[in-house]
Amino acid sequence: MVRRVVFAVPGDLDTPTGGYAYDKRIIEELRKLGWEVDILDLGSGFPRPDATARRTANDLLAKRDPAIPVVIDGLAYGVLPEAGQALGKSLALIALVHHPLAFESGLPPEDARRLHDSECEALRHVRHVIVTSPSTARLLVSDYHIAMDRITVAKPGNDPVPPSRGSGEAALHLLAVGSVVPRKGYDVLVAALSELKDLSWRLSIVGDPSRDPACSEALDRDIARFDLGSRIERLGAVSQRTLAALYGRTDLFVLPSRFEGYGMAFADAIAFGVPVIAARSGAIPETIPAQASILVPPDDIAALASVLRRLIENQAEREELRAQARAAARALPSWRESADIVARAIGMSANGMPA
Repeated sequence: MVRRVVFAVPGDLDTPTGGYAYDKRIIEELRKLGWEVDILDLGSGFPRPDATARRTANDLLAKRDPAIPVVIDGLAYGVLPEAGQALGKSLALIALVHHPLAFESGLPPEDARRLHDSECEALRHVRHVIVTSPSTARLLVSDYHIAMDRITVAKPGNDPVPPSRGSGEAALHLLAVGSVVPRKGYDVLVAALSELKDLSWRLSIVGDPSRDPACSEALDRDIARFDLGSRIERLGAVSQRTLAALYGRTDLFVLPSRFEGYGMAFADAIAFGVPVIAARSGAIPETIPAQASILVPPDDIAALASVLRRLIENQAEREELRAQARAAARALPSWRESADIVARAIGMSANGMPA
């Protein structure tokens, strides 16, 4: 029997974010498992679609074959509650929530409330919800009133990679990976590094600058204001090969995100055996092992600067964290294991059974 599923995603699967990378890889692995996967592009502009984009997405979903389950990415589905209301009874709808839309940093309170209400209504009409971390699952239960037995946790997978050798240079190589949006905390990172000009370090920032042009411009201003242009390089979005090479010569991964639904870049750092410095927020404490990382309070510039100073100056502590990261890498799930979990959730939901 051919197993079929539709993955409904907003825009190009090659968009350089963790959420799109997750969708793309799960689709690849499902196909290896024998699934026939149709990709439905719902269009661009999400999670703030205009009237035309919203109408187009709803029309595309309305034309789906009721016999084929639809996994719909939460970036779009969270603002399409009318699709759930119209199709929830006829389609086996499965929401894939990377992180709740209302938890994006920097939203005006009224926008956050609107997104929360929209997503809450949309999720009422799905047969099942797939999330990428236990933290997000608990959040959907507590804040969105979704029963835990309607939620499946399928963490992102990892590929086997050679361990990082570090920079081998006097100036430590720091790496931050994530789209340039307020939630990633680049403003906190640059402010913390401005207090460490007496130390030898350099930072590479890998992240799509087009997601939030205003945030990207503010980051440039911060770098210039603190006179860090010679120490911080912004690389934009890069290929996987280039990113792997960067991890391979990184001494410390540092990104003080204000919230993460999982944090694939943090897990990637651990996979390469790179120690992590991050904020204690969202799913981050569950994503990265405590013995291979140091977490600070969110938005705490002084605490982040203090930890960075300590690790830049203390090679022995860095090497201990590196050894622990290499050990932890062996326990990370594979993409095949993640896809197996998603496949079971789709199969059971399509048959009207608890996943």
